[in-house]
Amino acid sequence: MRLFGPLYDRVLGWAKHPHAERYLGAMSFAESSFFPVPPDVMLAPMCLANRARAWRFATITTLASLAGGVAGYAIGYFLFAAIEPWLHSTGYWPAYLRGKEWFDAWGIWAIFVAGFSPIPYKIFTISAGVVMLNFPGFVLASLIGRGARFFLVAGFVIAGGQRMETTIATYIERIGWGVVALAVGIGGLIWLNHQ
Repeated sequence: MRLFGPLYDRVLGWAKHPHAERYLGAMSFAESSFFPVPPDVMLAPMCLANRARAWRFATITTLASLAGGVAGYAIGYFLFAAIEPWLHSTGYWPAYLRGKEWFDAWGIWAIFVAGFSPIPYKIFTISAGVVMLNFPGFVLASLIGRGARFFLVAGFVIAGGQRMETTIATYIERIGWGVVALAVGIGGLIWLNHQ
């Protein structure tokens, strides 16, 4: 079943659009507070399409993601009662409860880990607002975690160059399903450790 190839081709098309930076910023903002698709799927193709601007793209992604994280924090702080049914209906409720447990155990470090990893960051931003996590610490951990992730993506693309572009195009299905398997594996390990 070809799922990731057509998506990758579409995202490459978006990456070459005159307003691609705006789309990247909007996607990065939305993913940090409510949107399910991570901005990496647009950041990496944009960096491939224009490696000379990769650091700029990583900066846009980081800052927009941080702004979205602050919006997620505000949602949790001010609007949790309104979004609680949505968390249940979308299946995010167990992740929300896990996020609260992580804050009890690790505090600000939970935001750093969620910002860097494939764990749904939006759940942690909302949870941080609900538990009223230290806001300056939240912002700093988000900036470092998200920045490290997105600058790492840009760095890999710059280092890999044309060879990486060819490899991704050839193996996109395996890479896509591998990332899904990795995310499921990490989620399973976290779930098992909290049972």
